[in-house]
Amino acid sequence: MKITKIFITILFLFYLPANSSNSDFNEWLKNFKKYALKNNISENTFNMAMSEVVFLPKVIKYDRYQPEFYEDTKTYISKRTSKKKVEKGISLYQKNNLFINSIDKKFSVEKSLLLALMGIETNFGTYVGKMDILSSLATLSFDKRRSEFFTNELITILQLVEAGIIDYKILYGSWAGAFGNFQFMPSTINNYAIDYDQNNIIELKSIEDSFASAANYINKIGWKKNAPCFIKVKLIQNTPKKLLNTSAKKLHNKDKFKNLKKYIYDYKDIEISDGLIGAIITPDKDIIPNSENLEPAYIVFENYEKVLQWNRSLRFGLAVCTLKNKFENEL
Repeated sequence: MKITKIFITILFLFYLPANSSNSDFNEWLKNFKKYALKNNISENTFNMAMSEVVFLPKVIKYDRYQPEFYEDTKTYISKRTSKKKVEKGISLYQKNNLFINSIDKKFSVEKSLLLALMGIETNFGTYVGKMDILSSLATLSFDKRRSEFFTNELITILQLVEAGIIDYKILYGSWAGAFGNFQFMPSTINNYAIDYDQNNIIELKSIEDSFASAANYINKIGWKKNAPCFIKVKLIQNTPKKLLNTSAKKLHNKDKFKNLKKYIYDYKDIEISDGLIGAIITPDKDIIPNSENLEPAYIVFENYEKVLQWNRSLRFGLAVCTLKNKFENEL
């Protein structure tokens, strides 16, 4: 069931600075309740779900200090694609291979990708987060940095509770409000989550609902099975700077591989179709100010951009695709 959104797409006039007192947060909460009631949340649901919501200062700290902001690419990827992680993913697959293979076939999404996403998001369900999601979302809605985004996410999760799709008592997850084995945000739950085992509730910490929901999500946003994600390359020194993408918000200057390969050393050894559309990324340039270093560099393709829709981080996308490739070598 998909909730119909009727959000007023304006920044809240009533949010206040995140370093304000608890009284400021409580005042914000009163105003937010009025907004929620106008967006199809009953007073009973609001009072029930939000009764223990509090401001969480550490959530603001986590928001300002994410690994994607400060870890270089080599460190970020190596931490998340270790041999131990691959072994753990293979073990989970072996215990659920018939089901996971059926999801691969039904949704046309490689099991290696699903295992990679689950492995990086929650270490295969062993760390799904212990934060009170409603308090986390309320804190981030109250904060100024991305207030509108998190306000909409908070409204969405309350609408899902209102509809009986999600049980508010189990809403514990990441500091950013993500939930379950694949760390779905409320809007992702609303748009893509599936009650695959048909028990009338979406359980994103179960293998059945979580794998089916993740496969449905990545399929619906346009993932192409068996197509490449990226290749690591060494760029020639006179590669035009305008071609170098350092932000995950939107990849610019995309072109056919046949037009990009001239900027690569030893491109003749690369087995990639000339017609594939790609873009060059140099992910470390955003954390090394004024860097002229062209390493590491990658040419990324359409599937990589689908991973970015999951999480807008160049390094996250590279880590997922790297782990996916490692699983393919083992499965």
